[in-house]
Amino acid sequence: MSKYDVSIWNELSGISVKQYFIDADGVNTRIVEAGEGEPLILLHGIGGHVEAYARNIKSLSKHFRVIALDMLGHGYTEKPNFPYTIKVYSDHLLSVIKALSFDKVHLSGESLGGWMSAWFAARHPEYVKTLLLNTPGNIKAKPEVMKKLKESTLKAVLEANYETVRSRLEFLFYDKNFVTDELVETRYKIYTQPEFKEAVHNIVVLQEWEVRKNYTWEPEWTHKITAPTLILMSDHDPTATVEDAEYLQQLIPNSKLQIITDAGHWPQWEKPEEFNEIQVKFAKGVLV
Repeated sequence: MSKYDVSIWNELSGISVKQYFIDADGVNTRIVEAGEGEPLILLHGIGGHVEAYARNIKSLSKHFRVIALDMLGHGYTEKPNFPYTIKVYSDHLLSVIKALSFDKVHLSGESLGGWMSAWFAARHPEYVKTLLLNTPGNIKAKPEVMKKLKESTLKAVLEANYETVRSRLEFLFYDKNFVTDELVETRYKIYTQPEFKEAVHNIVVLQEWEVRKNYTWEPEWTHKITAPTLILMSDHDPTATVEDAEYLQQLIPNSKLQIITDAGHWPQWEKPEEFNEIQVKFAKGVLV
């Protein structure tokens, strides 16, 4: 069997996993949960969904109560019609944590999820036990990256077909063979929800400078992060470089940096065993 024969359902087989919806301060929010123990919340990137962590939930659930969620306006979570800023996402995360009655959580966010997790940790340190920033979103706010993300996301939704959705996914991968037909089909079904054509405009607002400038990575707020923080960067990330990650490490007090090689923007999918091991060791405090 080829390493590219990845099936989302097979990745989740053999464990007790459940999908359900919660009311997070009025927002119907999709959750996929597995495991017991300290809560570990997994947060996807822009235009993403729970399935981005399909290759991680089973392994991580042996150590934690894993909560993967569709962020506000994403996946199958409700899509209210207003701009989704980092503050809006952060407020929604707080509502999820309160709705699930968690006192303290491990946060692990990829891309937008990492950016928002850091913002949340700076403002609500009492809730965050550890913070893992997985290829965190466009650290230097590069205009060409913002343009690419906005245009490709809009195209994948407003002109949704298997080719436009596949192209949007392939942007995320170093080894594009990992973009399976099943993964494309999963995202295609999400993107062709009638309400997504409106929601996508609210999703891409963070790729507009007038909105983004209020949430860029700055010492003014990053210095307020007190939780142990690991920046996890890949060597082929299309949105940021290892040097960008080193800059971010300087902004976040006492943070650590680790590199995963031969992976793009989704190292958790391209290198799941390595990602899972790093996540477990870091959250358990044994990663040196």
